Amino acid sequence: MMMNIKVIQGDITTVFADAIVNAANSSLLGGGGVDGAIHRAGGSQILEDCIKIRNRQGGCPTGEAVITRAGNLPCRFVIHTAGPVWQGGGKSENALLAACYINSLMLAAKHICKSVAFPNISTGVYGFPKQKAAEIAIKSVQNFLKANKIPEEIIFVCFDKENFEIYNELISMP
Repeated sequence: MMMNIKVIQGDITTVFADAIVNAANSSLLGGGGVDGAIHRAGGSQILEDCIKIRNRQGGCPTGEAVITRAGNLPCRFVIHTAGPVWQGGGKSENALLAACYINSLMLAAKHICKSVAFPNISTGVYGFPKQKAAEIAIKSVQNFLKANKIPEEIIFVCFDKENFEIYNELISMP
């Protein structure tokens, strides 16, 4: 097990980290699942920052990431990334999901975030198969950490027991 990657089951809005990642939609205006929970818990500051980003660049394309202040959350930043909708695997979904993790980590490093918490991007209403999504997430993060000093710690925050078990199994593999 890599010591700088851990898996917990819980609510990402309660995690103490320098940055938490939001599985956002490309509009950045809040939605359901993790996105809605982060906007509700963080308060109006996050939405205000998202609106400024939208006005500047028109949202967040799939696979890309943007960063905002964290409002009332117990972190310094929220990194918003727009995950791909699963369409059977033939529409570059794997590469787009990997890009979500890499682009989020690049923003975290740029803002000197030593700890970053990720949700299970695209596995909810976007329908990405959980096992495949976990494999992509862990591989992307491990590759990034091998090549970069920051962030120092990654926390995968699994909302449901199924993802928690999948991530734990994959992390404990040699």
